[in-house]
Amino acid sequence: MVERGTSLLKKMEISVAEAEKRTGKNTVNMQETYTVYLIEIRPAESVTEGGTPAAPDTLWRRYSEFELLRTYLLVTYPYIIIPPLPEKRAEFVWHKLSADNLDPDFVERRRVGLENFLLRVASHHVLSNDKIFFLFLTEVCRQKIAHLWGKKLLLTFVLLYRRFTALKQYSDELNTVVSQLLRVRARVADRLYGVYKVHGNYGRVFSEWSAIEREMGDGLQSAGHHMDTYAASIDDILEEEEHYADQLKEYLFYTDAVRSVCKKHELMQYELEMASQDLAYKKQQKEELVTGTVRVFSLKGMTSKLFGSETQEQRESRLSAIEQSIEEGVEAVMEKNTECRDFVSAAWEDIERFKEQKDKDLREALISYAIMQISMCKKGIQVWSNAKDCFNKM
Repeated sequence: MVERGTSLLKKMEISVAEAEKRTGKNTVNMQETYTVYLIEIRPAESVTEGGTPAAPDTLWRRYSEFELLRTYLLVTYPYIIIPPLPEKRAEFVWHKLSADNLDPDFVERRRVGLENFLLRVASHHVLSNDKIFFLFLTEVCRQKIAHLWGKKLLLTFVLLYRRFTALKQYSDELNTVVSQLLRVRARVADRLYGVYKVHGNYGRVFSEWSAIEREMGDGLQSAGHHMDTYAASIDDILEEEEHYADQLKEYLFYTDAVRSVCKKHELMQYELEMASQDLAYKKQQKEELVTGTVRVFSLKGMTSKLFGSETQEQRESRLSAIEQSIEEGVEAVMEKNTECRDFVSAAWEDIERFKEQKDKDLREALISYAIMQISMCKKGIQVWSNAKDCFNKM
């Protein structure tokens, strides 16, 4: 589901090859168990025809380091919809699955999700050229990422104004729909598991029945075997279903990335409006000084009435200072306006790219899920057809 046409993926192959459980001391000197993931990269053209691939460059990274990288990308590229990470803790799981973060099945699904995150970043035409991302793949650069993140985090994301409303509303609605879809799938999986496992009772009953029959015994025994096989098949089916659920979860987390872009735009819009209001106030001050008319109550106006007007020199000096301040205000408004316009242009370009990617990925995931359900139903029909043949031979 990741396009490999970008320059970075043409130059190197990136994978998260394996996960490993480790034990060590955390920042407060307490023992903890955690999981690390092995990143492997190798030149894309390192394999000659008939030869063996070159040994990859490898390094281990914790999930928290992936989080740090993504936070850095969020702050550095606020106009880009940053790919999400897989869930830190298991959510929307049917009750037979473990919610333990160290459970091997969960760790494996997270390994696949982390690899997908790296591939999505590497396939993006802007993110793939980021120096820190390249260092993340090749060096131990936690301190470098943290340093840049700390500097840029001063531009705090604040939700203050309007704009990008439709996009934000769509993101909220998509989050709601995907959450509901995942909950429905988890409930269906629970019930489906029970239905399949109950078929094992058919197998037990047919086997017991076959023991007291002569002519019907073989047919009943064979039918019971088909039922046992059918009951056991649900474990593999639901394991495959989790793969499609993870694809949906990815876009559940993508909605947070879309909201981040909206928040950044709202902040920039607010800063532009504040600069415009400040400029308007300065122009009002100039008008009042030139005409001698005070439109609103002020301490300066009261002082003038009580102690007399200022001298011509004082007025000219203050007028010169205000005019200088107005020039600076005009430049600030123009700068903020240009910054906002450039942000909107870059953001919408990336949003259009994201929409195309989303439509393609979700379409493929839903079609594949439907095909899997059809295949599952056909297998159920085949089991009962085999049982019917067994009954006919009795």
